Amino acid sequence: MKSKAEILREKIKEGKMGGGSKRIASQHQKGKLTARERVELLMDPGSFEEIGALVIHRTKDFGMEDQQFYGDGVITGYGTINGRLVYVYAQDFTVFGGALSETHAEKICKVMDLAMKTGAPVVGLNDSGGARIQEGVRSLGGYADIFYRNVMSSGVIPQISAIMGPCAGGAVYSPAMTDFTLMVENTSYMFVTGPNVVKTVTNEDVSSEELGGASTHSTKSGVTHLTAVNDIECLEQVKKLLSYIPQNCEDLTPKVPYTLGDETRDALETIIPASTNQPYDMRSVIEGIGDPDSFFEIHKDYADNIVVGFARLAGRSIGIIANQPMSLAGVLDIDSSKKAARFTRFCDCFNIPLLVLVDVPGFLPGTDQEWNGIITNGAKLLYALSEATVPRITVITRKAYGGAYDVMNSKHIGADMNFAWPTAEIAVMGAKGASEIIFKKEIAESPDPAKKLAEKEAEYADKFATPYLAAERGFIDEVIEPKETRKKLIKAFAMLENKVAKLPRKKHGNIPL
Repeated sequence: MKSKAEILREKIKEGKMGGGSKRIASQHQKGKLTARERVELLMDPGSFEEIGALVIHRTKDFGMEDQQFYGDGVITGYGTINGRLVYVYAQDFTVFGGALSETHAEKICKVMDLAMKTGAPVVGLNDSGGARIQEGVRSLGGYADIFYRNVMSSGVIPQISAIMGPCAGGAVYSPAMTDFTLMVENTSYMFVTGPNVVKTVTNEDVSSEELGGASTHSTKSGVTHLTAVNDIECLEQVKKLLSYIPQNCEDLTPKVPYTLGDETRDALETIIPASTNQPYDMRSVIEGIGDPDSFFEIHKDYADNIVVGFARLAGRSIGIIANQPMSLAGVLDIDSSKKAARFTRFCDCFNIPLLVLVDVPGFLPGTDQEWNGIITNGAKLLYALSEATVPRITVITRKAYGGAYDVMNSKHIGADMNFAWPTAEIAVMGAKGASEIIFKKEIAESPDPAKKLAEKEAEYADKFATPYLAAERGFIDEVIEPKETRKKLIKAFAMLENKVAKLPRKKHGNIPL
């Protein structure tokens, strides 16, 4: 009896595995790897076990009975990545353009079901022209079967989508419901309706790249979390991302070996500028706090007034949310609130402790923000952090003004530990604006209003724009020297490692979507 490997080799020679050498060559000419090459590069060498390699489609219409390829345009199976079990499916563009059929969908659903049963991540390598139109509603039903499993798997196992070619129409909704989406520059795109339909309906001339390329979705829409210059880099990013994430919602974050030493970081002492209006790069603070070269930023090019990503602290994976003074002075707006809220909910799903670094002057004002829903969108971040039950620690580095102070993981919404640097300013608003309101009459009656305003501004700043009043009330647990931050955080997260917090019994909350 022939082995599985021998049968597969014969099918490949017969040209029934994949779309044939010409189509594979065409794939390479476009700078793209084949589906099988992608799987081999993603998984640990020799670990991949294919499922359903001999499946063929069932369509007898439109001459399809004469066009059958084993595997039916998708490679599915399981293996390990860095020694940990992962399920994968990779759509094969050389077979009917990777179009999804009933059996194609069944293969994907099978590995998704297995992943749920065994508690392991699913990685989808998407490269498909869409539904196989020869199958009509059966292909549409296949998409819906996948969508349903995306939703049932959400928050149970990590789901990662790598867009490595076209992804259009209904196909885009599966990646949208997974936890992270990656795209390859210049060879991948995502959109609900393509350029031709856009031209017909709106009379806009737009290319596929402009409409739904990696750059568009990583900077404008926020659909894409990470981009890569080629297929190989994309697969390496998937592997790196998985290294920070537990296998499932019952698992703990991965930990790499780390020996504690002198955890003081003197470089943190010089980051905050003397002027409160001068920006600085919050990434420098993150680098000073986390283990060397461990920060892995997510959504880097979208809503850059807030920074989110994974890092390691004494070897243990944590999630970081940080205002970025280098962009819009670090204010919260619609996009940054959504970005941080989504990241918060992912970390909470998978037991990843959260560190929130605060330097926020408030919410971004303006008609554009108000008319587009800053109220409900800002509330998403407030809701997500309030609901999170993972260990949560806040460090206020400089400004924490108004409602944004509350939203950014304050003690009042359930943060476990709140630290502040001596440079922290915790108040309803900035000293200048507050003085203009509180001392309005005195300033107006003064022979030198400008001088009087400056005096009152200094008076207000000395009294209120410090962390000490908040510390006196217990809203700040400790005012710490910047250089001691890493040491304090290592101890605090270790103390919180066995934290147990349960939400009130309910079906689910109603987040302001």
